[in-house]
Amino acid sequence: MWCLAEAPSVGSTLTMYCKSSSRKIHLKSMLWLLLILTLLCLIKLCYNYIDNGSQKSWLVEPFWSTSPFVRNRKNVKYLQSKLEINCTAIYNYSPVEVGKTLEIRKGNIVDLEDEDVELMTSNCAQYLHHRAYHNNLTSEEEQEYPLAFSLVVHKDAVMVERLLKMIYMPQNIYCVHYDQKSSKSFKAALENLARCLPNVFIATKIELVHYTHISRLQADLNCLSDLLSSSVQWKYVINLCGQDLPLRSNLELVSELKKLNGANMLESVKPSAVKQERFMFHHQFQNSLDESKDILIKTDTKKDPAPHSIEIFSGSAYFVLSYEFAKYINNSIVAKDFLAWSADTYSPDEHFWASMVRVPGVPGELPRSGAEVTDLQSKTRLVKWSYLEEDLYPPCTGTHRRSVCIYGSAELRWLLDDGHWFANKFDSKVDPVLIKCLELKIMERQRNWLELTPRKFYALNAGGSFWS
Repeated sequence: MWCLAEAPSVGSTLTMYCKSSSRKIHLKSMLWLLLILTLLCLIKLCYNYIDNGSQKSWLVEPFWSTSPFVRNRKNVKYLQSKLEINCTAIYNYSPVEVGKTLEIRKGNIVDLEDEDVELMTSNCAQYLHHRAYHNNLTSEEEQEYPLAFSLVVHKDAVMVERLLKMIYMPQNIYCVHYDQKSSKSFKAALENLARCLPNVFIATKIELVHYTHISRLQADLNCLSDLLSSSVQWKYVINLCGQDLPLRSNLELVSELKKLNGANMLESVKPSAVKQERFMFHHQFQNSLDESKDILIKTDTKKDPAPHSIEIFSGSAYFVLSYEFAKYINNSIVAKDFLAWSADTYSPDEHFWASMVRVPGVPGELPRSGAEVTDLQSKTRLVKWSYLEEDLYPPCTGTHRRSVCIYGSAELRWLLDDGHWFANKFDSKVDPVLIKCLELKIMERQRNWLELTPRKFYALNAGGSFWS
């Protein structure tokens, strides 16, 4: 059970005092004064209504938001009342508990800004203590099976911080790539996180990332190269973005990855006619005054076939790759030539990995003639598309952004029981309760799995060492 702090309703009390310095004020003057005061009050009430919609305000992080450890400190009055949330009841589809989350979603949800995360991570000892890294649990089995993560992110430092906290283990290694055009505070917050956690680092080469451009793929390749150069002998690498969260504990994930026995886990299907145009024609990058609107334009110039007789498959930018396959991608001339050929294609990250895993002889190869691996069959990452709801999965209970569901609390159990290892998208401004409950459930699953293992397990301290 946990609580969200509620701020007092805007305009809940309004007291006006009118003091007269003389009993001889004319009635006309008094009426004018009252009229002016009334107009001022109406203007203030209208402003508050427009600005806040007369909504209740909810703090996603009550402790941090009201502490001196953040930049935009909230008044302690925000803690006057709390709404208790029972995550187990939400998992069990309790109408009462799910109803509470809907009440929160109707209000003004207040989360930490990038500059808040920058300040709260500036003192490592303080940050690690208050975020309770010492409460994490791990096992000998996990110690002997380290994982690598590539996080390509560009905004919402608090969501990246939560993701990192949920997947963090001291035996793993984490590469973080932020966008060159990200805010100064966002970059500083991630630099602080890398300074506080010895196995987290910022990519040595940072790209200016554009949507659907090869720079997005290059960001992951930069992290992949850095991870391969590390001293950690990791077994698999997983790439994530800032709106992803895990659906499995680290011990569960290790157990699943061991079953792959060196195979890779990623989507790889025959491309549709529409998707074939993404790599059959040369695309031209077009800059805009607004960098968020930079686009790739398809030209009439047809491209030559892919080098080395590579057959193009379509898939996702997200993957789970074995160490051996990652090493092959980093060193192979075949991969380098294919990357160069893909530079003027549309969203090359959505065909590069899906095609390379089909190249004959690669580690963990998927045969070209083998069955397709769809996004539902690949356990890497669960995405709920609006046009497939009702047919392939239940309706989104949150909201949609570019046809993708941003999950709501009523989907907690479905997410955990579906079978995927990670999911996208989560947004604390849409449903903070789901994120908090998912974190609690992942911790609970880690504890439950540890109880099932006969091998020794440990609690972690902030420095990453262990004790029985």
